Order: sequence, then C-alpha cells, then structure tokens
Amino acid sequence: MSREPTGFDRADRLEQLNGLLGGFARGLGLRYVVAEPEEIAAELEVDARHLQPYGLVHGGVYASMIESVCSAGTALHVMSQGQSAVGLENTTSFLKAVREGVLRCTARPLVRGRRTHVWNAEIHDDRGRLVATGRVRMMVLEGRDRVAGEAIRLQEGG
Repeated sequence: MSREPTGFDRADRLEQLNGLLGGFARGLGLRYVVAEPEEIAAELEVDARHLQPYGLVHGGVYASMIESVCSAGTALHVMSQGQSAVGLENTTSFLKAVREGVLRCTARPLVRGRRTHVWNAEIHDDRGRLVATGRVRMMVLEGRDRVAGEAIRLQEGG
C-alpha cells in the first residue's frame, strides 16, 4: 500500500529533506540520496569523527544513521497531516567492521499505523557489504501532543 507523501514536493523531495537536516544529522555528515514513499536512503563519508579509538566506525554512527533515516521516512508520510514523529525504539546490529569509505543506509517501512510506524534499515559500505542492520519503531504525534513539555516543531538551523 503505497501512499505518496504530500508534505514534500515530489520533484524537490531530496532537496527539501537535506535542507531540514538539523545540527546532529548535519554534524554526522548525512546526505539523503533517495526519498521515495517505499524507500529512503542517506550516505555519509567516513572520517575521523566517526571512528572509535581502535580506528573502526563507532557503533553509535550506525545507530544514528538508522534512527535518522527511519525518522525521515516517517516524516515524509505524516507531515502533510500536521503530524510529527519521534523514535520509541532503535535496535541496531553491527555485522562488519569498517574503517573508511562511504556508508549508505537504506530504510523501508514494515508497518505504517495510525500512531506507530516500524521501519527496517540496512547499512552497506561502498564495497556493497552489509555492515549493519536495524529496526526503528516511531510514535506518530498529533500537532497538539507535547514532548518534554513542548509541542514538537522543526527547529531553525536545527
């Protein structure tokens, strides 16, 4: 059941999504490369900020990519109804160590319910190897819902 998101202009979806990158995703170096109703993907070029002391990509990078991409996928589907979404659960499995190159996280929806979405994600390196997988459960919020005492809204410069 494919639903075309109407919160983003189809022709400019990638530009709009990349323009919404907030401080954390921007600091991580994410760049969205696919933004379709049934698939969303982002890439990052591994550099020193992504490495743990052994010179390997830190597991938090994988978890952050998975959460960010799944969140963006949910946002594509709910913003047009005046809704937003926040993560409830992120399960990330690290499968293969990486030291350099480009990582690409691709996510697809499993369930799009009224109040929750569940997305699966895979991260591949630039040699095509599957290096991490994950699943994120998102809570869909109505415009009047509050988190940490405030309504959810996009932050400028993020």
